Amino acid sequence: MAEYLKTGLSESEKAEENTKVRAIVEATLADIEARGDAAVAEMSKKFDNWERPTFRLSEAEIEACLARMSTQNITDIKFAQEQVRNFAKIQRDALRDVEVETLPGVVLGHKNIPVNSIGCYVPGGKYPMVASAHMSIVTAGVAGVKRIIAASPPFNGEPNPAVITAMHLGGADEIYCLGGIQAVGAMALGTETIAGVDMLVGPGNAFVAEAKRQLYGRVGIDLFAGPTETLVIADETVDGEMCAADLLGQAEHGPTSPAILLTNSTKLARDTMAEIERQLTILPTAEIAGQAWRDHGQIIVCADEAEMLAVADDIASEHVQVMTRDPNWFLENMTNYGALFLGPETNVSYGDKVIGTNHTLPTKKAARYTGGLWVGKFLKTCTYQRITTPEASAMIGEYCSRLCAIEGFAGHQEQADLRVRRYGGSNVAGGSGD
Repeated sequence: MAEYLKTGLSESEKAEENTKVRAIVEATLADIEARGDAAVAEMSKKFDNWERPTFRLSEAEIEACLARMSTQNITDIKFAQEQVRNFAKIQRDALRDVEVETLPGVVLGHKNIPVNSIGCYVPGGKYPMVASAHMSIVTAGVAGVKRIIAASPPFNGEPNPAVITAMHLGGADEIYCLGGIQAVGAMALGTETIAGVDMLVGPGNAFVAEAKRQLYGRVGIDLFAGPTETLVIADETVDGEMCAADLLGQAEHGPTSPAILLTNSTKLARDTMAEIERQLTILPTAEIAGQAWRDHGQIIVCADEAEMLAVADDIASEHVQVMTRDPNWFLENMTNYGALFLGPETNVSYGDKVIGTNHTLPTKKAARYTGGLWVGKFLKTCTYQRITTPEASAMIGEYCSRLCAIEGFAGHQEQADLRVRRYGGSNVAGGSGD
């Protein structure tokens, strides 16, 4: 049975915090819906100390942000976006429209239709999340979305040049310097100056994630992407230094980011715990990473790989770094994860920033039923049907009529019977079926 050498906050403590967040978000969204721009402006001033006549950046302001970036910065952003674009194109090419004659005279098909408009949220309160712009904006562009708007909070009292540059180079049609619930709410609900969108995408803190959850249904969302989660699955083939670096490298996302080591080596577990304490004395982001580790970090020791697999699938973590003797065994057998990072040569940071896979991934066990953001999330697979001969219509109509009779849907049955009568069925299909 798995042994927990370190645990985080209890489920009841987490639930209490979630209740507080839910109430704040509900009231905030109601205010935005009722008062529009006025509510958004008040919230921006209150939470970000940021006031403007309009939160949309002008072309001149965008160009000013680009001018502040070095040539190397722009080259690196373009490189990362090209990797994301390339992989998104490969994924898009894997999706195809279909049309097939399933029976004589019966044609069925589907089309992959892009969503018309999306709002991309790019976090930037603690860190300017440049990479999030690539993941949402670039991928939506590959899918063919017609209107792409993007919002990110001010950073140190101004639009962050790197984030704005990434949004612009990624292909955003409108860029807003606006953060938190007010940004997500304004994009989804619309205001006097911000036209609402059909879908919200992008990660965020607990308040942004809850806002997306509450808005789901009025608009589409990519997935429930809350605080970053990381799970390191490791055995004695790696050391505590690498495990600690991979745990703290994700814990620095925020004070509520879970970081978990799952291992079958007690020695590695204890070495990692000691190494984490050492690294926290020198890591520049130790204040945030340290709090996340204290409150949400876990160390779990299992008897063998089979137990590690079972525990990992139960955790269903957003990021899973596998550093074992045979990482591919987990690729072949694991079912619940946002993204896998196989072997010590790769790591979650590569996926977060540059390698090309999307970093907006399911959290809070959502990996049990969904994958992460990808080009397919921006496409609606819509079916259609066509009957090309009277004989086919009559034949399908006879079956349909009898099935409608079973359910008691008289109006449905008449739709079918009308075709049977007009298009040449030999018998009225509503009979006994003997």
